[in-house]
Amino acid sequence: MNLVTVSGPPSSGKTSVILKTIDALRSRSLKVGVVKFDCLYTDDDALYAKAGIPVKKGLSGAMCPDHFFVSNIEEVTQWGIAEDMDILISESAGLCNRCSPYIKGIKAVCVIDNLSGVNTPKKIGPMLKSADIVVITKGDIVSQAEREVFASKVNLVNPSAVIMNINGLTGQGSFELSTLIHGDHKDVDTLVGRQLRFTMPSALCSYCLGETRIGENYQLGNVRKMNMGDQA
Repeated sequence: MNLVTVSGPPSSGKTSVILKTIDALRSRSLKVGVVKFDCLYTDDDALYAKAGIPVKKGLSGAMCPDHFFVSNIEEVTQWGIAEDMDILISESAGLCNRCSPYIKGIKAVCVIDNLSGVNTPKKIGPMLKSADIVVITKGDIVSQAEREVFASKVNLVNPSAVIMNINGLTGQGSFELSTLIHGDHKDVDTLVGRQLRFTMPSALCSYCLGETRIGENYQLGNVRKMNMGDQA
């Protein structure tokens, strides 16, 4: 089975891109499944199920969705293998810009949109910088010049990635993505012992453990303070 991880900021069009790409993959008689990770709520699993795509959903709740992903990805990989899938696509929650949900040796796709702002690529960390493929969506809403400037900003941040534009509504460009996903096929039988491409966001403080009160007396553990300079 080939495993692919897809991540990106909230509402960037991940699910639409995946649905259109799966249509192209299934036209080649490939069996494709999806596992959807999210935080508090998602109905994307219903969209996959409606399209006849095997799907599993996991909600992280109060836990960091990146940590939840790593804690469960081996189990869902074994589910995909048991279901005799050719390709299993892992879709992340709409992640913060510091997240890093990629695994060494596993194809990584980052989805971002043209409407997020021309400087957004510089604000995104490992989620964009360590991706193999960067998909840019919502290009039909902006001008050609804006699309080119945004793509150049992405290239500055991740010059080694394949950068492509996909229309999540029409599916234009999704066939090309499907060839990149299936063309570089890597069989996966287990993820045990594999490593993340980058360390995850770290925090273990009193607020992680349920503290709600504000003030230095209540802040314990991994706490970082701003440098406020000289104060009168």
